[in-house]
Amino acid sequence: MIKEKAQSAQPTVFVIDDDEALREAVSSLLQSVGLQARTFSTTKEFSLVKIPDAPSCVVLDVRLPGVSGLDFQTELKKGGHPLPVVFMTGYGDIPMSVKAMKAGAVEFLTKPIREEDLLDAVRIALERNREQRAKEQDLAKLQQAFASLTKREQEVFGFVTAGLMNKQIAGELHVSEITVKVHRGSCVRKMGARSLAELVRMADSLGIRRTNN
Repeated sequence: MIKEKAQSAQPTVFVIDDDEALREAVSSLLQSVGLQARTFSTTKEFSLVKIPDAPSCVVLDVRLPGVSGLDFQTELKKGGHPLPVVFMTGYGDIPMSVKAMKAGAVEFLTKPIREEDLLDAVRIALERNREQRAKEQDLAKLQQAFASLTKREQEVFGFVTAGLMNKQIAGELHVSEITVKVHRGSCVRKMGARSLAELVRMADSLGIRRTNN
């Protein structure tokens, strides 16, 4: 699946179920509350779609032709598209629901499904995806800012976030303390950090291993 640049940020709900009547009913319900719905009878059909650049989630039947809903949930994660999933089933059992929820499903609803229960689950799923997208965007900005640092500034960044003082960093890098101060100031400015604590949090988000020698 490829991400598609959306013309608007309108949330999209992908409904995958082999029951045409149910697909249309769910689609109509979602559209009645202002949500965009796209329906598919199989996971194979859905796998060909472009994911819009907007909050999205999947309403998925557990039992489907070909790949099951539970297996497809795993495929979504492995394929780099961890869209929140709301499961629907007419044949669910406790072990199945536990497996789905442990894998990150938002809800596991048993047919016939109450409209409000489905809408509540979809709202939660879209909000979860909205938050995940925001985190990904923030991380991308951090990565871009870190990439803008020179090699020496990245070294100083690592030592600073490890808790070393300027004098200690100067000793590690065999440069003057003034040079360290200059690089440190540049790091703070380029990363947009307002404090040392924020710089440390940035290092954690970037997955930079901080060691204090």
